[in-house]
Amino acid sequence: MKRITILTLLVFATVLVNAQSFGVRGGVNFSNMIRTGDDDADTEFKTGFHAGVTMDIPLVDRLSFAPEVMYSQKGYKTSRSGLLGGDNTFTVNTNFIEIPILLKIKAASGFNIHLGPQISFLTSTTTTFDNGSDAYKRTVNEENEKLRKNLIGGVLGVGFDLSKKASLVARYALDLQKNDENGSEIPEYKNQVIQLGIGLKL
Repeated sequence: MKRITILTLLVFATVLVNAQSFGVRGGVNFSNMIRTGDDDADTEFKTGFHAGVTMDIPLVDRLSFAPEVMYSQKGYKTSRSGLLGGDNTFTVNTNFIEIPILLKIKAASGFNIHLGPQISFLTSTTTTFDNGSDAYKRTVNEENEKLRKNLIGGVLGVGFDLSKKASLVARYALDLQKNDENGSEIPEYKNQVIQLGIGLKL
């Protein structure tokens, strides 16, 4: 994991040197999961945030290469009725370093489309159980729980230029691999997230 992180940072630094413009972006995540195992629990979207750095490298007219490095919070919530009444809420929180490798298509003046693959590196996982009167949190040891540490996904989104320096970005991202590599306590699922954010060119 450390070697992958170092290699990623080196590649990112090389691209940064050649970038025509770079900036920062941050905003809110609305994340949930798509079940791939036998668990039939209904899940809800949970909120989190994303933040990181962006680049824009022109390729040809109306098309540019737009890699990013983002910190992103994902996960989901599920609620079930307890034996004594009330709801039991189970929340899974996952934190990732993500590298979207995107093409940016300038479809019209002030409007662009983003699409491409994404590599996600799991940094931590916590689970929280709350029955209304008692709650506890547990940090999942990712080295021992056999969760998949690296995930490949896809990204599709749009951007609206608010000014020469600021833009509004809306995206949907889906992991193409399930989280569970060889069996763990957490149900098998794929991450999905809707992102709304503001980007600023530096």
